[in-house]
Amino acid sequence: MSWYNEAIFYHIYPLGLTGAPKHNDYSAPVSRLNTLLPWIDHIKEIGCTALYIGPLFESVGHGYETTDYKKLDSRLGTNEDLKNFVDACHEKGIKVIFDGVFNHTGRDFFAFKDIQQNREHSRYLNWYCNVNFGGNNEYNDGFSYENWGGYNLLVKLNQRNPEVQNYICDVIRFWVSEFDVDGIRLDAADVLDFDFMRALRRTAAEVKEDFWLMGEVIHGDYSRWVNGETLHSVTNYALHKALYSGHNDHNYFEIAHTVKYLQNMGNLDLYNFVDNHDVERIYTKLSNKALFAPVHVLLYTLPGIPSIYYGSEFGIEGKKEKFSDDSLRPALNLEDYADAVQKNPCTALIAALGKVRQHTPALSYGSYAELQLTNRQFAFARDLDGVRVIVTVNNDDNAAGMNLPAGNCAEYIGTLTGQKVSVQGGCINVTVAANSGEIWVPAGEMPEYTPVKTEIPTETAKAEEKIAEPVSIQSETPVQDVNLAAAETAAAKAEEQQPEKTAENHTSEAAAVPEEPVKTVTVDPNKSPEDMTVEELQQAILAKMANNGSVTDQMKKTVYDNIWHDSLVNWFKSFR
Repeated sequence: MSWYNEAIFYHIYPLGLTGAPKHNDYSAPVSRLNTLLPWIDHIKEIGCTALYIGPLFESVGHGYETTDYKKLDSRLGTNEDLKNFVDACHEKGIKVIFDGVFNHTGRDFFAFKDIQQNREHSRYLNWYCNVNFGGNNEYNDGFSYENWGGYNLLVKLNQRNPEVQNYICDVIRFWVSEFDVDGIRLDAADVLDFDFMRALRRTAAEVKEDFWLMGEVIHGDYSRWVNGETLHSVTNYALHKALYSGHNDHNYFEIAHTVKYLQNMGNLDLYNFVDNHDVERIYTKLSNKALFAPVHVLLYTLPGIPSIYYGSEFGIEGKKEKFSDDSLRPALNLEDYADAVQKNPCTALIAALGKVRQHTPALSYGSYAELQLTNRQFAFARDLDGVRVIVTVNNDDNAAGMNLPAGNCAEYIGTLTGQKVSVQGGCINVTVAANSGEIWVPAGEMPEYTPVKTEIPTETAKAEEKIAEPVSIQSETPVQDVNLAAAETAAAKAEEQQPEKTAENHTSEAAAVPEEPVKTVTVDPNKSPEDMTVEELQQAILAKMANNGSVTDQMKKTVYDNIWHDSLVNWFKSFR
């Protein structure tokens, strides 16, 4: 296994966090990067073990129109500042990856400027795609060319040109030798040439042991990019979408189906996140701010590598604007958040989750097994070497009980609350607080942890103020935060098989526990679970629960709320 398999990432957009000017006039360097040195201790304090920082290199504006791949952006400082910054991170045990903007360059890049000057006679003509001297553009170059995203500011490199491949591979070698970087996040990886990515992977293996390549990919079969020949990981936009909408819609089925959809792609170690420099802050997206807690419990416990975008650990807002992403990339003063781990419940939760993740190998390496699933409650296990870790989340405004198959131990402890529960009949019977989550580990498995108050203050937004996801992004390198067709299709297929049961079509959300059906359902013990009806499965599950102890009204409600046949079959089979 490698360092990145168990990493917890912190993500910094440095031009924003340092408050750098929006336009680079290429004047004398200003060492703004040094103002981020105090953040290294903060990153470590909240349990992060790796830093993704970028873009870093000389550019015109937002950083993704590179003009020099071997020079730190003048607005951030000098190469010596960057070298010292990476060294400081390494001294604290934090790995560092840079943004690699290798799909396109800015117009001030030397190869493009040579084309402007020498036109048809430039030796760099084939460094770019489809340069056409019969065309023109808004810059009146007297020629046209292929760009990224419709923006002529971003000139698309011809990645099939061996000279371009060799140049970029030399850039990677330079970054390792000069700055000792540990990996690269590849911008716009979903439009990179696959042979080009294979060349990058070969270079990664050459420059440093366990050098990590992670790509920005929005949708599609992630295994096309994540494999032994191209990249180690990609951005998990499918789960990103499911995590916020699954909570806003009280629909844990969307999240669970997305996890299954991703697992069908193979054993991929994807880069999980709930917000970043291109999409709105999770605290803004959530219609009920209290859902910040279960969202992040899932971020840290579902398969994949978790990442926190700078400032979101404080619960800050960030709403998408029509023509600017500045509000998503603010300048912050760390002194304004002094003692946040002690005083801010959002920060306290993130720090606690970081410590739990670091001390619980099953959350990095364990297999995944769904244990219980309703619209408002979700439980799953991460199993590793005979140790079962159980995760429970609840998006309801009331506490919920769950009866779950446990591992081979006598007692479990909730790592966030310190609550202890005994294993009875192979199961644990737990109560999960409203809008909350818990990570249950066998007692004695956690070397150290401090119970933390996980309740985030409730703030329910008005319906008309609910943030809509934008459909486009203006003038930056960035991605479209779109509904992911494949994940949505998986969820839609499940919904076609069973009608969705949500708060909107309940006759009374606050109704008491439903009474048992008047008509007694007789379960044929010779029937396989797959052949049982929904009603038969419900009764069979209640019978199994009764064998393990008393069945509470809340437990009955949880069973009757689950009307999905496949979920009930899996639930029934989970009993030992």
